[in-house]
Amino acid sequence: MSSLSVADLRKRILYRGSPALVWFTLVVLLVVFSAMAPGLFTSKVNISNILSDASILIVLAVAATLILAVGDFDLSIGAVLVFSGILGAKVMIAWDGGVGTGIALGLVVCLVSGAACGALSGALVAYARIPSIITTLGVMGLLTGASNLITGGVDLRGLPPELTRNIGNRSFGDVVSLPTIVAFVVAIIVAVIIRSTVFGRNTLALGSNAEALRRVGVDVRFHRMKVFALAGMCYGLAGFLSLAKYSTTTIAGHSNDMLQAYTAAILGGSSPFGGVVTVVGTVVGVFIPTTLQNGFVVLGIDPFWQQVAVGGVLLVAVFVQTYRKNQR
Repeated sequence: MSSLSVADLRKRILYRGSPALVWFTLVVLLVVFSAMAPGLFTSKVNISNILSDASILIVLAVAATLILAVGDFDLSIGAVLVFSGILGAKVMIAWDGGVGTGIALGLVVCLVSGAACGALSGALVAYARIPSIITTLGVMGLLTGASNLITGGVDLRGLPPELTRNIGNRSFGDVVSLPTIVAFVVAIIVAVIIRSTVFGRNTLALGSNAEALRRVGVDVRFHRMKVFALAGMCYGLAGFLSLAKYSTTTIAGHSNDMLQAYTAAILGGSSPFGGVVTVVGTVVGVFIPTTLQNGFVVLGIDPFWQQVAVGGVLLVAVFVQTYRKNQR
């Protein structure tokens, strides 16, 4: 069990300086876009937009990092976000009591429904032993269909204006928004959990050597389900932040969330093979797809090229991770 010692697991989190790659990529993008759109790309307003756009993706990418830690993939990220957001929006719209209470209830519903969806996926993966890609693909279809049935395929509106005014649009110094602060707090909490708790160490051990973890008495199936549930709760929080930012459910607006989240996590240094993650790298990695999208918008490039670029970055990131794994 020496290979699963606390010291070794903590070293794995740093993953031998992998974030250097994501830092280099980010700097290159910033330099290129700044040169192509001088003054506009680096304006205070645009920097604020980049940080705001990154907030939801940071929460999703941190959740994806948890899933990668146990060696799985979750394709239902966007679907869970939308579904939990719809349920939360329904509660807030229907609530006829105090506005603050309604918003708080909406947040709770988003978190609980997200966790429940994650637990469902985790249970199917852990106990039914269905591969995570197949399981979450099915859950994605299930939730997408349910979301459209609940809403009739139309985005829900009529959310309390206080939700956007006090949460979605609240900023500090006209640069950092409240959702951005929430996202960074979530990232810090998850980083602490992974680095400093038994849950975090068991999570990394599960992705590294599940059989060894089972032999020391850990219920690996239940632990895997808990990881999926925690990730699902993060998806639910992202759904709430999306409601706060856009004042609607944006049913069709999260189709690329899964691609972007895993691009950020893998490019940041988290291994797609499990057992090795870096939350810091993930957060930095978030700004790769975010900067790409923002830069393309500033330059007036066709939005379809955004997905091509992000997909290309993901392929490069996976190639680098695979190469490193084969070299060890």
